[in-house]
Amino acid sequence: MPTLLHIDSSAVTEGSVSREVAATFSREWQAAHPDGTVIYRDLGASPVPHLSGAAIAGQFTPAEQHTEEQRAAVAQRLELIAELEQADAVLIGAPMYNFTIPSTLKAWLDQVVLFGRTGGEGGSVAGKPVTAVVSRGGAYGPGTPRAEFEFVESYLRKAFTGLLGMDVDFVVAELTLARVNPALAQFIEQADASKAQAHQDAAAKAKALAERLAVPAEAV
Repeated sequence: MPTLLHIDSSAVTEGSVSREVAATFSREWQAAHPDGTVIYRDLGASPVPHLSGAAIAGQFTPAEQHTEEQRAAVAQRLELIAELEQADAVLIGAPMYNFTIPSTLKAWLDQVVLFGRTGGEGGSVAGKPVTAVVSRGGAYGPGTPRAEFEFVESYLRKAFTGLLGMDVDFVVAELTLARVNPALAQFIEQADASKAQAHQDAAAKAKALAERLAVPAEAV
């Protein structure tokens, strides 16, 4: 049965829109695959280490010559890569922090992009589907005054497609701070509508992806 790798990166647990919408996707996925596997990582609660000099050096050093530090760093990196390779589909919860993704999510990406294995042409995860649930406190969509400051969706698209060759799709919720920021109170109705639409989109995309992956490759 298919395996879903579900990664949340919000630093908060209560009230996180990216977590809530990603959970909708995951529930729909599990309903379609009750015997499937979900590998879950909460980068907000348990961050992975940033890519270190030891991990980089270990990449270019024969295993038998690794120091203890290199051995531990490489083992951590290979564990994360193995999870990504095991997955048939990937779900990412990605809130916007200071116009871009959380540093915890960037750290995870730095760990799993390994040229010669996952990264580059013909990598081990090329073609796998990624669904990124993006939440933004304000409005950053095309045509808005702050569109040029949007570096979550734009970055993840380039990272997953350009570095890993994966097929990335997005679910977006905007104006998520409207109910907590008085300056955005006039947008509460739009915010609620955007969140509701994101939940609908997440459920629909999870169902469609589950059905797609259930079709034997030779039948496609």
